[in-house]
Amino acid sequence: MVGIVIVSHSVKAAEGIKDIAAEVGKPNQPIVAVGGCEDGSLGIDLDKVELAIEEADNDDGVILFVDLGSAIICADMIRGNSHFTEKNVHIADAPILEGAVIAAIEASLGSDVKKILDVAAKVVQIHKI
Repeated sequence: MVGIVIVSHSVKAAEGIKDIAAEVGKPNQPIVAVGGCEDGSLGIDLDKVELAIEEADNDDGVILFVDLGSAIICADMIRGNSHFTEKNVHIADAPILEGAVIAAIEASLGSDVKKILDVAAKVVQIHKI
């Protein structure tokens, strides 16, 4: 099953989004929340994001849902690492909450990474209406 990683500057926000996504997914679905810095302040910790990707990965790919610019930069840096490129890691072009929820539904149905990314991208179109 495709893994989902929710990356936010706030660990509380990431955990809340994970809780919502987990409600619509399957039990034991790989959904991991990561946010905040090591000292508990707001921010992004590259090492924590890498560990979250490893935790969510089960060889079907991992999709990251991110909240703000530096989270996107962090995710891009990680994807540039050859270890993660081989693991099929993607950044979704979708709002973090709506995207993570629809991804959890699609992953629970057995959809592959490409299908989940396509459906999540459509959430952006709906979100703009």
